[in-house]
Amino acid sequence: MSQGGGTPSTSNPTILHGGKVFIQRDYSDGTSVKFHTRLPPELDGMIERHVFEATINRLNEFYAEAEEGSCSTYCEGCIGCITAYLIYMCSETHYEKTLRKISKFVASQNERIYNPKGLQLIDPTFRGLRVIEITIFDRPGRT
Repeated sequence: MSQGGGTPSTSNPTILHGGKVFIQRDYSDGTSVKFHTRLPPELDGMIERHVFEATINRLNEFYAEAEEGSCSTYCEGCIGCITAYLIYMCSETHYEKTLRKISKFVASQNERIYNPKGLQLIDPTFRGLRVIEITIFDRPGRT
């Protein structure tokens, strides 16, 4: 973060904290949920660049889909307003459905790609959509 409480710094998209790497939000296109796609140097040699970028790009696509306005999302909002938002006790919003898809995607990426390499991708919703956390596990033989 830049000092003085302004906009976050975009010069360093990652922060290493112990065995964790944080991928920062990319505010270059506004405040929509989007993350930097650059492979952090801390993960260099642990995962292929194109695989990492594909994962982050897919997450960015999911968030763009979640925030996309359509006729159904506007109707969803109107019905919510008309029913004093009681409808949301019975049904999920488009945004909630997309967040559930993101959680499934993160779980499948961890199972197929990240866990076998000693990494764990944490669902960004657990960090308030501020960062993507990647935990580096200590494995025998790794220095």
